[in-house]
Amino acid sequence: MANINYDYIDRFLLGMIPEQSGILKEMEEYAKENNVPIITPDIARLLTVLIKSANVRTILEIGTAIGYSAVHVCLCAGEGCAITTIERNEESAGIASDFIKKAGMEDRIKIVTGDAEVILNDIPGSFDMIFVDAAKGQYMDFMKKSIDKLRIGGLFVCDNVLFRGMVADRSLLIRRKITIVKRLKKFLSFISSCESLATAIIPMGDGISISCKLKEVEFNE
Repeated sequence: MANINYDYIDRFLLGMIPEQSGILKEMEEYAKENNVPIITPDIARLLTVLIKSANVRTILEIGTAIGYSAVHVCLCAGEGCAITTIERNEESAGIASDFIKKAGMEDRIKIVTGDAEVILNDIPGSFDMIFVDAAKGQYMDFMKKSIDKLRIGGLFVCDNVLFRGMVADRSLLIRRKITIVKRLKKFLSFISSCESLATAIIPMGDGISISCKLKEVEFNE
């Protein structure tokens, strides 16, 4: 493989992405001031391409935070889209709700507050895309609980799957993160080898996985 200076390439590519404006710019500033992690500009642009190319209209999001990705996705999908987003932290959900109302999207984005593993049992419907950006050690559990709600041909997308490089390089591993890294490796191994999914893992941002559901997914417990 070529020896690519990823820092150099990242700076070049990120410099080509136009800055956000309006509500998204305001949310970016809030996130920066309050140390809230949100999707990076390159991941946001990738989501735009996925949504536009696959004509995504219905989205399930696990991990709302302040609602940045939900608002971004809603802008991409346009009028008539429907987004359900799950957030465990009530304070974050409240902040997200305020931003969503300010964006005029409360009729298209529904926030559900609580534990995703519990809530997913009762979420109805068939989705075009599931976007996961929540507790990294629970990605496999989230998939087990939600993949049946994704239509055939739909996209299961997970952010931060390389976890600051720890899944690939033991020298970067922080001791208290060992369990999370083990679970992420198991998840990545599953989606890469599962014949019911067509998966790409892309070293963009903190790593993103994109899985297209080809047929119903079975799990061997």
